[in-house]
Amino acid sequence: MKGNSYDHKKIESKWQKIWEEQKLYQTPEGVTQKNKFYILPQLPYPSGEGLHVGHAEVYTACDIYARFQRMNGKKVLQVIGWDAFGLPAENFAIKNNVHPRINTNKAIDNFRNQIKSLGISVDWSREVGSHNPDYYKWTQWFFLLFYERGLAYRKKQKVNWCPSCKTVLANEQVVDGKCERCATEIEQREMEQWYLKITEYADRLYDDLDKIDWPKETIRRQKEWIGKKKGAEITFNLSVPGQKEGKHGVNVFTTRLDTIFGVTFVTVSPEVAKKWLDVGWQATDEVKKYVEDSLSRTDKERMAGAGDKTGVFTEVYAINPVNQEKVPVWVADYVLGDVGTGAVMGVPAHDERDFEFAKKYNLPIKVVVMPFMASKNEKNYQDAMNRITTEKVFTEDGVLVNSGNYDGLPSEEARKKILDDAQKDNWATEKTTYHLHDWSVSRQRFWGAPIPMVYDDRGKLHPVKKEDLPVILPEDVDFKPTGQSPLTYSDLFQKGVEEKYGKGWKREVDTLDTFMCSSWYYYRYLDPHNDQAFASEEALKKWMPVDFYLGGVEHVNGHLLYARFFTKVLYDAGYINFDEPFSVHRHQGTILGPDNHRMSKRWGNVINPTDVVEKYGADTARVYEMFMGPLEQDKSWNDNAVQGVRRFLVRIWNLVQDEKKSLADTSSETLQRLLHKTVQIVSDDTKNLKYNTAIARFMEFTNLWMRQGEQLSKDDTKTFLKLLAPYAPHMTEELYQKIKGSLAKPDLAPREKDQVIKEYKSIHLESWPSYDEKLIQEDNVTIVVQVNGKVRQTLDVRHQTAENKVEVIALVQQDEKVKKYLEGKQIKQEIFVPGKLVNFVV
Repeated sequence: MKGNSYDHKKIESKWQKIWEEQKLYQTPEGVTQKNKFYILPQLPYPSGEGLHVGHAEVYTACDIYARFQRMNGKKVLQVIGWDAFGLPAENFAIKNNVHPRINTNKAIDNFRNQIKSLGISVDWSREVGSHNPDYYKWTQWFFLLFYERGLAYRKKQKVNWCPSCKTVLANEQVVDGKCERCATEIEQREMEQWYLKITEYADRLYDDLDKIDWPKETIRRQKEWIGKKKGAEITFNLSVPGQKEGKHGVNVFTTRLDTIFGVTFVTVSPEVAKKWLDVGWQATDEVKKYVEDSLSRTDKERMAGAGDKTGVFTEVYAINPVNQEKVPVWVADYVLGDVGTGAVMGVPAHDERDFEFAKKYNLPIKVVVMPFMASKNEKNYQDAMNRITTEKVFTEDGVLVNSGNYDGLPSEEARKKILDDAQKDNWATEKTTYHLHDWSVSRQRFWGAPIPMVYDDRGKLHPVKKEDLPVILPEDVDFKPTGQSPLTYSDLFQKGVEEKYGKGWKREVDTLDTFMCSSWYYYRYLDPHNDQAFASEEALKKWMPVDFYLGGVEHVNGHLLYARFFTKVLYDAGYINFDEPFSVHRHQGTILGPDNHRMSKRWGNVINPTDVVEKYGADTARVYEMFMGPLEQDKSWNDNAVQGVRRFLVRIWNLVQDEKKSLADTSSETLQRLLHKTVQIVSDDTKNLKYNTAIARFMEFTNLWMRQGEQLSKDDTKTFLKLLAPYAPHMTEELYQKIKGSLAKPDLAPREKDQVIKEYKSIHLESWPSYDEKLIQEDNVTIVVQVNGKVRQTLDVRHQTAENKVEVIALVQQDEKVKKYLEGKQIKQEIFVPGKLVNFVV
């Protein structure tokens, strides 16, 4: 072959154009559940800043996997769309006085071009944008499905309010008490909002995590967020001054019913105390002021001060149902109204917070559970008792003491027995609680899908008919935030509803949380042009669930939870026959700047992948990002290492163009054996997403190939290029076609070119290479030598010899150590396992 220099710009633009013209990555026909492979890179938000190297990492990792699966015979679906609604686009529009649609579409065009420049093999005919009416029509359809099934409702309650974005945020959108988008401190306000009853699915969302292949840490974090706790709800009757004892009561949830004999006080939240005041409780002025002051602060402020716990005695007593002891009731601001029942039984010997509170206000500390060993020894018992009451609470399971008839029982057994007795006496019931709250989905902003609900002239709610979807986002809106929904002031928006329903009717003016849009996009990819359904029944049966999903760990308690919720609702409604959307999910690590900081304008360390592609090429960018380290780990950018990867690809380019090295009649024995071993290792590593070690193997192979006397045949060179193709798709395509003598020929006449294109078969449509088992065997094999079944020696022999019983036994019997065990013995039997073992029965 005629050699020339590696011109990445020319090669990459050429093949991207040909692949697009040939529709090489269009989703194939003939799909079945057995041959399909649905690969999903997480839906990107198209910011005005463009693609960053973290995006490039996700798309490259998915693309390598997609190309690998295609070459292994799978029918692959890989699509990219845009999570285009939301606060960042609207905030940018406000700042620059431009409609968010204009800037969003501009950002999408830029993202698309950048992704194409990386050679990502997606089916662009299925591209979707959540801001387009043909998409958000179905977001609105999903809302109506929730409403029909009693899962969408409107109520007034305390919400997270961002004073900068001037909108409500879901709990999952608040990070360390701040807005995840603008980092402003969150306030809490009483507002009427739309909610989805995700809590109705809490059990299934929790339990079904055990049946999917997700990272263990991701499962742990989502389970922790759902916060499933099994325990008991106990009713404490109250003794209120001036009222009949037992007329009122307060319910408390606990997971530690075994500690009920240790209750020395009860604390209620300011919210619970406020309810008591509202129904006529005659509290002291001190209590009233404390409740008023506490409720003026946010939950975050109250919890921030929880280190120095405060409270006031109410002059009310609670009656412990297990022993009829009266214990004081306090109002304390560290108890939150929306956690559990808003009341807590104080067991200071066995709970850190209760211990601190009891110490501060000189409340009794009663030990009722002891460590197992301490309960068996008098000195240990007394030491433990003193330590628990004065220094360190005991929060683990142990053995009950000071607990009446339950003394001596282990905690777990005691919990069951106490609950059984309590249920018989009607003072406690078994209960499961959750940390998870219903999902707040209404937003007081413009750039989102309108909520498809209307109010009649009496203020009664009605769902928009499905045939009237989509409810179009109007254009005549001043979208600057005021705290009121901007749609309130749109004449077009309100005029339309009066024309359709009658005078006095009004539309809902809040828009939907953008997570509503991103909770179902993977369904729309299946059938993006269907105007009769979010996806056809046929497409759903063929493609779902997703086989492999890659995305950021930051979405564990938001998007990933909501997507599972959507899928379970669809399953219950009979639209699908599965109830988990993502069979396998993995996270990519963060790519840090060269200074080991997160990339940020603040640090001046942002790496633009487009600059890397321009300077070094897409293939270099792809191989470098995958070579940086394990996919799931964080890693730092290194410009010198990028140049090293470029040099590695140039070496391959030069080797393939050297006919003596790449088109020899036969491959050199050592290199051929290493090639087959490379096929084995790269196949396993690529299948298991160990891209960095696969690339290291390519480098090891290339180093040997460069040595004097090492060469590959034409077929073996093609095998090597096929292995490398998912990683460096442009260069391998160019070299492969050169070897085949097809599209890479220069200066073809138009007619000749047409004929060549017809005969052209991309390297990416070839079958994945296989290896010869005989050629991957190591030069030496370890043979275990036993005498009467006991290991006496191990010997390394050449793999050609290791299969031959006569030769192996002859070698073994010559070994000095083995001779010692056979000397003077009669060999009754020789047991030989080829390539593994010799056992002499003597």
